[in-house]
Amino acid sequence: MAAPSGVPPMRVLEELGINLSPTGEVTETEAVAAEGAYYLEQVTITETSEDECEYEEIPDDNFSIPEGEEDLAKAIHMVDEQATDTHILEQQTILPSRHVMQEAIEDFLCNFLIKMGMTRTLDCFQAEWYELIQKTGSDLRTLGNVPDVYSQVMLLETENKNLKKDLKHFKQAAEKAKEDLLKTQKERDFHRMHHKRILQEKNKLIADLKGLKLHYASYEPTIRVLHEKHHALLKEKMLTSLERDRAVGKISGLQATLKNIDIGHIQVPVIKGSYETASILRELGDKAGHTYEKENSSEGPTQKNLREAREENGYKTKMKSERKDSEFPVDMQPDPNLTACTESLPTAKFDYRLNNIFRLHELPVSCIVMHPFRDYLVSCSEDRLWKMVGLPKGNVILTGSGHSDWLSDCCFHPSGSKLATSSGDSTIKLWDLSKGECILTFAGHNHAIWSCTWHSCGDFVASASLDMTSKIWDVNSERCRYTLYGHTDSVNSIEFFPFSNTLLTASADKTLSVWDARTGKCEQSLYGHMHSVNDATFTPRGHILASCDSRGVIKLWDFRKLIPIVSIDVGPSPGNEVNFDPSGRVLAQASANGIIHLLDLKSGQIHKLVGHESEVHTVIFSHRAENLYSGGSDGTIRLWL
Repeated sequence: MAAPSGVPPMRVLEELGINLSPTGEVTETEAVAAEGAYYLEQVTITETSEDECEYEEIPDDNFSIPEGEEDLAKAIHMVDEQATDTHILEQQTILPSRHVMQEAIEDFLCNFLIKMGMTRTLDCFQAEWYELIQKTGSDLRTLGNVPDVYSQVMLLETENKNLKKDLKHFKQAAEKAKEDLLKTQKERDFHRMHHKRILQEKNKLIADLKGLKLHYASYEPTIRVLHEKHHALLKEKMLTSLERDRAVGKISGLQATLKNIDIGHIQVPVIKGSYETASILRELGDKAGHTYEKENSSEGPTQKNLREAREENGYKTKMKSERKDSEFPVDMQPDPNLTACTESLPTAKFDYRLNNIFRLHELPVSCIVMHPFRDYLVSCSEDRLWKMVGLPKGNVILTGSGHSDWLSDCCFHPSGSKLATSSGDSTIKLWDLSKGECILTFAGHNHAIWSCTWHSCGDFVASASLDMTSKIWDVNSERCRYTLYGHTDSVNSIEFFPFSNTLLTASADKTLSVWDARTGKCEQSLYGHMHSVNDATFTPRGHILASCDSRGVIKLWDFRKLIPIVSIDVGPSPGNEVNFDPSGRVLAQASANGIIHLLDLKSGQIHKLVGHESEVHTVIFSHRAENLYSGGSDGTIRLWL
């Protein structure tokens, strides 16, 4: 095939779209272009989608007649149209296959030489080829065509490329599915752990509920006994009222007789056998200068008891009126034992281990205190008893009873010879430990008393009550010296600053207050807690105070500047009590979740002691912090070594 005149052969072949590879093989583009190199035909080429998927319209099988059109003819017409559309869509249009023209040998060779850039060889070939055609005068195209295996190779390579492309898409989809699977597995593990945690919390709540039911059941016999005692006391009160009215009537008659005698009417009818009248007349006769002889000198038991009671009450009233109020110390000396104790104290200890359990009470333990000098411990309980035990064996030395309701707190006299206890019966009792007897009772609060504390001089006792007040009691004059007003909710804790007249109170109104015991005035209030403050205490040196609230938050305060230092949240279980060790470096907190938290004030680390089966109400260190004692709601005291 000769090239048109004036056009280079390379240009003609490029316009036809035929290229030769360097190896002489026909490429995919050359094979496709070679198929249309021998005839002219108008073809419309449409772009195929990248995913080469055939889309087919899905017929709508959910045929329904429009609402409001119930004409039978229209319905039949619509059904026929639907069937016709379905039949047309189901038919497959088959296009006639186009005859593929094979490439001639001379064209193949020309294309190969052009692609390889062998222009001189191409010129020689074309010159000899056309000369051969002119010499022979025959058409050499009948010699044959290039086999169509090259076209098949091109199609296979195209298909191979498409398959590789699909494989790449599938790999990407597989990677994405793998990532989704890993994410789903992580979510599954998270929800599984959440489910386990919920089950654990559920089991814990069930156990707490069972414990509360048992605790509630333990109150029923106590309430029954209290009701019986209440009825008995009502009967005694009624009988006492009758006796009092009877005695008042007799006393009023005697007063009238005495008045008549003072006026001058000395003639008094004497009834034979009336011993009481005879004795009175004898006394009156002696007063007026007359003598009176009794007809019968014997005295009945009722008259004798009345006379002794009058004499005893008169003596007590006289003695009480003669007692004077105690004076608050003016110049308070520093703690004499502070320097000695600080120098000899060992290093801070945190690795306490449960060593022994003392089962002293039937109801929860509310407070435990250490004797100031000896290895004695006193515990108070809701069973209305306090017990003194010897350490470390825990043998009971002394038991005190006298309160009519649960005991909330106790405190030793600075000398260790007396004990003060506070109770839910709104009273404070002072006990002589040498006799084991109650020597004094303070009554004046309107509701239960939560806490009590001794002044360092030993002449004053302070109390904190549910009635939103605190009181300072004088032991010598046996009366209330001051009532501290200012809190707007229950006062839960009270404590004297060591060797001073300063008083610290903690209240359910979320505040701490500092008072001057000499005047009964509030000097400063500390704000910072977000919940009810249950307890507050000083360090042995007194420069830091600690407080805990009903959400387990512990706060340390600088008492010299009256500002907060740090807050530690060990909640959400309430903190019932806090106490420092003798060195002032370790702070122990009794928590309602049965855990004792030990806070290292130097490093800030928190250590936990686990051993109680129920709520921990109180905790205290021994004199040298070698041991730790804790009391719980199960009525036991636990020794930690």
